[in-house]
Amino acid sequence: MAETRRLGYAVIGLGKIAEGAVLPAFGHSRKSRLIAVVSRDGQKAKRLARRFGAASYWTYEEYNACLRDPEVDAVYLATPNGAHADEAILAAKAGKHVLCEKPMANTASDCRRMIAACEAGGVRLMIAYRKYVEPAGLALKKLVESGRLGRLKLIHSAFTIVLPKGADVPAWHFDPRLSGGGSLMDLGVYCVNTGLWLAGEEPVAAEAYSWTSDPDRFKEVEESISFRLVFPGNLVMQATSSFGAAKASFIQVHGDKGWAALNPAYAYNDERRLFGKIGGHWFEKIFPQMDEFALELDYFADCIRRKRDPEPDGMSGLRDVKVIEAIYRAARSHKTVSIVPA
Repeated sequence: MAETRRLGYAVIGLGKIAEGAVLPAFGHSRKSRLIAVVSRDGQKAKRLARRFGAASYWTYEEYNACLRDPEVDAVYLATPNGAHADEAILAAKAGKHVLCEKPMANTASDCRRMIAACEAGGVRLMIAYRKYVEPAGLALKKLVESGRLGRLKLIHSAFTIVLPKGADVPAWHFDPRLSGGGSLMDLGVYCVNTGLWLAGEEPVAAEAYSWTSDPDRFKEVEESISFRLVFPGNLVMQATSSFGAAKASFIQVHGDKGWAALNPAYAYNDERRLFGKIGGHWFEKIFPQMDEFALELDYFADCIRRKRDPEPDGMSGLRDVKVIEAIYRAARSHKTVSIVPA
């Protein structure tokens, strides 16, 4: 790819996150451009291609044809979680770089398949966690690494939304074959990833409890779940995700010298507040809402151009899924579950 040419993307999956955030981000991008869109619904693909300026549109059955387009350098996978592995592997075999929505896949074994395929294809693999590129998240990470909070002792986090009833909610949310699970896979994964990122290490044990107030609706996936992760050195993280509580998200980090919180932490369409208390002194900084998806697209484009691995990469995604698998085992067994490092 020429240094001056913007990276060409095909966006696979045209659901809410793609239509509302990923596709509009190309209009704010400096290093990326939209080449193609791929959807189950051919008419929707045609409509959104025209709306957002994509040169071509395809159905899922035509995905391989899309991958043969020399203008497509990378794919953005915005499909249900259960489809990520096969779509990423096909892209890697075609020599296309892969930017994959979280969670990386439904199982750790699928994550390993994706990593192996991208390594064999000589392409980069990035998982779409925006914390690593958005200013508020980077400021919190820098604060933790500075040592001003002291040695980390506790991390608390939550991400909740009300998943409304009705036809507007895609059915795949309730199908574990496609979603991999409920609120933990959709929302709690942000808590897991950010906690591991701030801690700078992997947890060694998990405990968890899941529940629902609507058992008829949440028969196969959890509505709400709380979990506890223990890290080396006795750092403990406690977190909750839910499809049954008002939209909110936060992460709060406690050290032996001070504490800091980011609230809201995870939703992409809110301003963010970083605040806390260190040495008896309050601090606060407000970060205005911005197009975090454009930052993410351009960061990945820059990694590809400079031939460097992105952060978070496939190993980050694998670690998160391994932890999530342990959380689910703990919730089912009502016992503490050990976690083997990825």
